[in-house]
Amino acid sequence: MKFLFSVLALCLTFVSFAQTGRVKGIIRDEKGVVLSGASVIYRKDVTIGALSDEQGKYELEVPSGNCRLICRFTGMVTDTLTVQIIPNQTVTVDITLEFFIKEIKQVEIKVGKFDKPIEEQTVTMVVIKPELIENKNTRSIETALDQTPGLNILDGEPQIRGGSGFTFGVGSKVAIIVDDMPMLSGDAGRPEWGFIPVENISQIEVIKGAASVLSGSSALSGSVHIRTAYPKAKPLTKVNLYSGAYSAPNHPNAKWNSMYPGIHGGNFLHSRIIGNLDLVIGGNINFDHGYIGPPKTDSIVATVFPDTITNFTEKQLISKRGRLNFNLRYRSKKIKGLNYGVNGNVMLMHTNMPLAWLNDSSGLFKAYPGAIFLQDQFIFNVDPFVNFFTQTDGKHHLRTRILHVDNKMSANQSNNATTYFGDYMFQKSYPDLKNLDFIGGITSTFTNSFANIYVGSGSPNNQMLNVSAYAQLDSKFNKSLIVSAGGRLEYFRLNDTITATKPIFRAGASLKLYQETYLRGSYGQGFRFPTITERFIKTGVGNFGVFPNPNLKPESSWNAEIGIKQGLKLGKVMGYLDIAGFWQEYQNTIEYMFGIWHELTDVQALSSSAGFMFLNTGQSRVTGLDASFTGAATISKKTAMTFMIGYNYIVPKTLTPDYVYATDSLNRVFSYNSTSLDPSKGILKYRFLHNVKADVEIVFAKKLAVGISAKYFSRMINMDAIIKDFEELTTQQEILQDLRYMDFFNSHRFGNWIFDARVSYNVTDIHKFALIGSNILNRTYSLRPLKIEAPRTIMVQYTFRLEGKEKKKEG
Repeated sequence: MKFLFSVLALCLTFVSFAQTGRVKGIIRDEKGVVLSGASVIYRKDVTIGALSDEQGKYELEVPSGNCRLICRFTGMVTDTLTVQIIPNQTVTVDITLEFFIKEIKQVEIKVGKFDKPIEEQTVTMVVIKPELIENKNTRSIETALDQTPGLNILDGEPQIRGGSGFTFGVGSKVAIIVDDMPMLSGDAGRPEWGFIPVENISQIEVIKGAASVLSGSSALSGSVHIRTAYPKAKPLTKVNLYSGAYSAPNHPNAKWNSMYPGIHGGNFLHSRIIGNLDLVIGGNINFDHGYIGPPKTDSIVATVFPDTITNFTEKQLISKRGRLNFNLRYRSKKIKGLNYGVNGNVMLMHTNMPLAWLNDSSGLFKAYPGAIFLQDQFIFNVDPFVNFFTQTDGKHHLRTRILHVDNKMSANQSNNATTYFGDYMFQKSYPDLKNLDFIGGITSTFTNSFANIYVGSGSPNNQMLNVSAYAQLDSKFNKSLIVSAGGRLEYFRLNDTITATKPIFRAGASLKLYQETYLRGSYGQGFRFPTITERFIKTGVGNFGVFPNPNLKPESSWNAEIGIKQGLKLGKVMGYLDIAGFWQEYQNTIEYMFGIWHELTDVQALSSSAGFMFLNTGQSRVTGLDASFTGAATISKKTAMTFMIGYNYIVPKTLTPDYVYATDSLNRVFSYNSTSLDPSKGILKYRFLHNVKADVEIVFAKKLAVGISAKYFSRMINMDAIIKDFEELTTQQEILQDLRYMDFFNSHRFGNWIFDARVSYNVTDIHKFALIGSNILNRTYSLRPLKIEAPRTIMVQYTFRLEGKEKKKEG
């Protein structure tokens, strides 16, 4: 009898498993967009599953009864659902997946020239959204960029992963690109930060590591891509007004000003669709009293070296700026896929350019005599363009730019340059060839410069031509492996006499290992041709001069890295953890060095003998670790948080410590060892080995927002020994103004934590008020020798934002 019952139970069990049903449906995201390639898995037996097709449809056969299914898709929160399966019947269950990180995915982030998701990139990239720019009351774009992990802006000069030292902003080793075209001055390779329209930015992408293949020359250690915005479906009018002031310096006897140290200004933006025309117009007005005061000459020194070139007043040092920009795009009615237009930007600015402080005590916030200039700048760009998109024959882009910069400078330092840029780019996808994407093009840049300070070439008029061709292929295998490879051929010609040709390459891969786990690796080369300024500048101001070096060689680099991006869900916290290890090497590194380059016959003619020169200083290596954690958290039903935290560790070392790269008129040899303050560990000059960036914002009921930002810079290990030598020289000679730095340097070798904070309140969807503080602890600190950073600023901001009724695009 027991045997019969056992057989009966076994048969019933077999029958129950033999009875199956089917479940089918469509998988969509929260916006209703169908998801192709989403997986649906039977929880009890993971070998049973299906993938959604191009229409988002799925179907699978599972045992009858209560059935638990797991649905997964890249970038979405995994969902588990229970379905009642009826034997021999089909149940329809449509599935909606939530974005993995809602705060990030509400606006689909597409990056790079291929406009692909950030997780599919083969290089390390950070994306900055326009909300952060507005929330921090960004008056000039570099203050927002300086919040990016691994990117530091030192006195206007961008540095990525310690890839450069300090050269007063000349010859940037980071490419600054606005709307896929370079935005560096044609003669000096200097970023024009205040010229970039902060009120109309769609997205900023920071690429770390050599990126010259697609970003062009100057991308020796990375690139910054800034995209301006076009109108959306609803017309938008936005006005931002701000007013505030600098706090008194937190240093004994350092207050110098008699006028109110105010900062005032505003910007506006209006964008709308008018039939087939997209219109954007914006502008900015800014008034900044500044925190650096005029020079003060010692009474004894004044009898020998009277200051007749930098004896400015407080009022003369006030900075003023007015800027107006527009974007116009017309979508053709007759030819489908054709659009064309013109973008433009124009700015007038009066500002000052301090190079060194008066002394390291009460003179921290004053300029050194002869080491500050006044600048009146007129700058504009006009960018005509044509785009033609087809269904079968790819996308064609023709972009052009005329960039004119006219700098009227004190002390006969005026210069002007006009740069003509053109780029044709073709892009096409080949689905039948392993989802191959191709991009290729040809670029030309011509700069015509006129400046008496560039007579080191033999003439104040200098011209430089750059022509390059580039191409890159991306291919996706099995929806999990992306492989990319590309190359560029660069040709440079300077004044019809100096030429250079250089091929450069890159390659990379990204592998999706698991749900929200991406492994990537890449190799890239960089190449930078010296600017007109670096080769030919010849001038003297105050006690020192700057000398030309026509034989300056181009510098090059390569970068290799491996990284992993992991999506994490820790309770109510969701984000992406990104960790990358990198190895960068540089050849013919260009640095700014001080020496006695001509025989010194008279101390009163010091500027014609002693000063700075750009030199190739040898080879170097930077290895390190780059980590970031970006995401959002739902604290409660009405409280949400977003955050961006990053840490960068570098080991920047010379590879040629004994290489002699110059000898001055006193027969002093110049090498890394002989010119370094501390050569014992081989650490490169002007680098921070540890760097932390963080920004956290909490929003309550979509009304009140509280945010805090933090930056940490570790102590500077090494710098030029001449700074110490020069201090000793000036303190020993009564006829030279003391230039002191070493006491400050030795007493501040413990790193710097800098904190910013902000509070905003949305009165309505139209009106918002904010209180914003920078350097809220009012820390006195310096990031490069002889230059103090700004004390605390407190700003009040009012934002008016009005959206109109939705307009549908025609054509």
